[in-house]
Amino acid sequence: MNDGRAQTQEWYAAKFAQFEKGLNGGTSTALHGLRRASMAKFAATGFPTTSHEEWRFTNLAPLARTEFIPALAGDDAGVTHADLEGSLLGEGAAAEVVFVDGQWSPNLSALPSLPPGIRVVSLAQALRQKPDEVMAYLSRHVISDGTLPAALNTAFLHDGAFVLLEDGTALDRPIHLLFVASARPVPFMTAPRIVIVAGKEARVTIVESYVSLANNVYWTNAVTDVFAGAGAVVEHDTLQIESPSAFHTGATHFQLGKGSVVASNAIVLGGLLVRNTVSAVFEGEDGECTLNGLAVASGAQLVDNHTIIDHAKPKCTSHELYKSILDGKARGVFNGKIFVRQDAQKTDAKQTNRTLLLSDEATIDTKPQLEIFADDVKCTHGAAVGRLNDEQVFYLRSRGLDEAAARDLLTFAFAGDIIRRIHVAPLRDRLTTFFRTRLQQGRVASEDLCIP
Repeated sequence: MNDGRAQTQEWYAAKFAQFEKGLNGGTSTALHGLRRASMAKFAATGFPTTSHEEWRFTNLAPLARTEFIPALAGDDAGVTHADLEGSLLGEGAAAEVVFVDGQWSPNLSALPSLPPGIRVVSLAQALRQKPDEVMAYLSRHVISDGTLPAALNTAFLHDGAFVLLEDGTALDRPIHLLFVASARPVPFMTAPRIVIVAGKEARVTIVESYVSLANNVYWTNAVTDVFAGAGAVVEHDTLQIESPSAFHTGATHFQLGKGSVVASNAIVLGGLLVRNTVSAVFEGEDGECTLNGLAVASGAQLVDNHTIIDHAKPKCTSHELYKSILDGKARGVFNGKIFVRQDAQKTDAKQTNRTLLLSDEATIDTKPQLEIFADDVKCTHGAAVGRLNDEQVFYLRSRGLDEAAARDLLTFAFAGDIIRRIHVAPLRDRLTTFFRTRLQQGRVASEDLCIP
């Protein structure tokens, strides 16, 4: 082990020891057992390097050599309602739960009365009120690979969101979880943990947003677990517009019960180095999973999207479409895996990755994968990388548009294929306005993507 890696592991081990001292007797709980196990795994291996197959296109050295201070204080860091203008869904949401530097802010949140059988609380609250219930879900998906940054999420787990819908309950408006990074002057790390449980035949839409208030250096290290019961319908939309100096590592895991339907729309617009892992496993027959993603990057941004769909049960369907728009010297990575287990007959799986390069220096590494162990299946996958079609640009110019407007229109159409799949109207409208504004300025993204 080189000195740099050892120093990084010692840094977080020391911060974890400080964290333990502040728990006031909470070190004997089952939760802290998970924390300690995860910290031990990270201490033994540290951050992955490019020698790891799953990380060979993404060098975490800039993140690893920065000494981030875990943000554990429970205050609003001076954030006001005015700072959140433009980031909230307003009347379009059934509830808006705001977190500042990973901590729930009751002052900034809007939690009106919800229908019986639906609970939306901070994770810290839920752990105090019904620890056994929450631990039953936290224990079902424990990060087992200590080389993953998500191990540090579990090690420093202390707050986040807990959303529970009992069997047969439904919401016609989304629940919005808004994570705000404050303007702290020193590098800090947040470790939000989100648990979403949709019972049998429940229906819900969750919007998970990440925004920043300044161009500062910090690390958002988030983990989301979604449990969809038999016949449940869940839409999960993620919007990440963080500081152009920020790091973002996210892990989202879906567990689908029999006959459940899950749709994920992941939009990445901000951050200097971004790694998102989205995984889904079918735990019952007749399930349907849709994973959509859109990454827009420019300058020196790196956006790495990894997806895993595990067809562990028969007669399930999955659809996947991930797109990237890369400008400047931006780099993109896509690695999509589909597993079809031996007993998963009648599987129908389709995976597509498409990338639009707007400059000669932008690059993408794409690797769609299928591993099929059943014989009665219908599976396809493919990837396409290219530039704007000159013939299409010429056609639009012949209809009266200048070249810049023609290119902007085609670029917007490429992104719009993902945006229109989002069913939350305020979020869809916000993204549409964002793209049109940026394109009218002659760019698809900027160095100042921070939207207060």
